[in-house]
Amino acid sequence: MGAGHDHGHGHTHAPTTGTAAAAYRGRLRVALSITLMVMVVEVVGGLLADSLALVADAAHMATDALGLGMALLAIHFANRPATGNRTFGFARAEILAALANCLLLLGVGGYVLVEAVQRFVTPADTEGGLTIVFGAIGLVANMVSLTLLVRGQRESLNVRGAFLEVAADALGSLAVIISAVVILTTGWQAADPIASLVIGLMIVPRTLKLLRETLDVLLETAPKGVDMAEVRSHLLGLDGVEDVHDLHAWTITSGMPVLSVHVVVRSDVLSAIGHEKMLHELQECVGDHFDVEHCTFQLEPRGHAEHEAKLCH
Repeated sequence: MGAGHDHGHGHTHAPTTGTAAAAYRGRLRVALSITLMVMVVEVVGGLLADSLALVADAAHMATDALGLGMALLAIHFANRPATGNRTFGFARAEILAALANCLLLLGVGGYVLVEAVQRFVTPADTEGGLTIVFGAIGLVANMVSLTLLVRGQRESLNVRGAFLEVAADALGSLAVIISAVVILTTGWQAADPIASLVIGLMIVPRTLKLLRETLDVLLETAPKGVDMAEVRSHLLGLDGVEDVHDLHAWTITSGMPVLSVHVVVRSDVLSAIGHEKMLHELQECVGDHFDVEHCTFQLEPRGHAEHEAKLCH
C-alpha cells in the first residue's frame, strides 16, 4: 500500500522499511562461507588434476566470494538511517553493488573464454578422476547456496546478482563433471576447454540481463509493473481531479519504489471533503492498483501549474 502525503516543494521523507536484501543477510553469510571453502578446494583440485575447467570454476567462485562480500557490505550501508543530506540513506548502495557484480562477472566470463581458446592451441593432460571428485564437491556446495538464496533473488537485485553467480557456478561444476567423464571414458582432452567455454558462455547472458535491470534503476526508469499511463488514468478517474502533472515513479533500490505527482483538484470538491479525505482517496487509488512503497502527492488548485512555470522562467 502506498503512503499518501501532501508535501510542499523540496520536502522528502525516506521510507522507514529496510531494503529487500536485508532479510537475507544471514543466508548470504552462509553462502559466502561455502563459496570460500569450495574455491580453495577447486584451486587445489584444478592444480592436481591439471583441469582448466576446475581452475575456471574456482576463479568464478573467487568473484562470487567478492560479490557476496560486496552484497553484504551494501546491505550494511543500505540499512543505515537517513540523514539530512542523504534523505534516502544509503539504500542505493545495493544497486551499486549489483553493478559491480555485473562488471566482475563479465570480466570472469571473458577470462574463461580466452583461457579455453588457449587450451585448444596448447592441450593439457587432464586427470579425469580427480576432476570428477572436486567438481562434485563444488556442485553439492553450490546447490546448498542456491537453496539459501532462491527466495531472496525474486525480491532484491543485489541478492539476484549473488544468486546468478552461484547458479552459474553450479552449472559450471556440472560442466566440469561431464567433461571429466568424457575424458575418462574416451580420452578426449578437448572436453576440458569445451567445458570451460560452456561456463564462460553461461555467465555472459545472465549478467547482461542483470546489468540491464540494474541500469534501469540507476536511470530511474519506472518500476517494473507500474504503467505510468495507467497510473495517470486512475488518478484522473477520481471525483474532483481535473489534471495530473509532474508524475514520476522510480526505484530507490530493490523493493523500494517511489512515486511523486502534482494533482489538480477542483476547489469546490476540495472544500467539501478537505485535504485529508482527498489524500486518503489518492492513497487508496494508487495503493489498490500499484505496488508503490512511498508516494508524495501535491494538491493544487486550477492554474497553479502556470504559476509554477512562470516562477521557473
